[in-house]
Amino acid sequence: MLLKFPLLIFAVIVYNVLVFATGFSLQDQLFSLNMMSGGVWSFSVADAVISFALALLFIEILKATRTDSSSIIDHALSTLVFIGCLVEFILVGKAVTSTFFFITVICLIDVIAGYSITIRAARRDFAMGGRGDY
Repeated sequence: MLLKFPLLIFAVIVYNVLVFATGFSLQDQLFSLNMMSGGVWSFSVADAVISFALALLFIEILKATRTDSSSIIDHALSTLVFIGCLVEFILVGKAVTSTFFFITVICLIDVIAGYSITIRAARRDFAMGGRGDY
């Protein structure tokens, strides 16, 4: 069941909860590390949200390699998540941040990669004579 569900919705939900329901600022520093070069690397809430979204994108790309009929549902739902992100970015003032923009771009990449990978895998299966009954 979870394979049919677009996981990137969780990144959108985390962002919305942090921005709308809690007092967190996306710029709040979670931790910092002193590097051997003498520089200091700071990791903020926004960095954590984007890292989370990128990890989910990786899983979504792995899911896109499936060629069964449920992948069509997953791609359609991923498209809806992207459209929802785009609408929120354009219409909601608190979503007009670089962090949410990057989440929206990640959702777009998920949609494009999902359709592209599925089409390519289906062509490969068709060319090899695969019947889809694994």
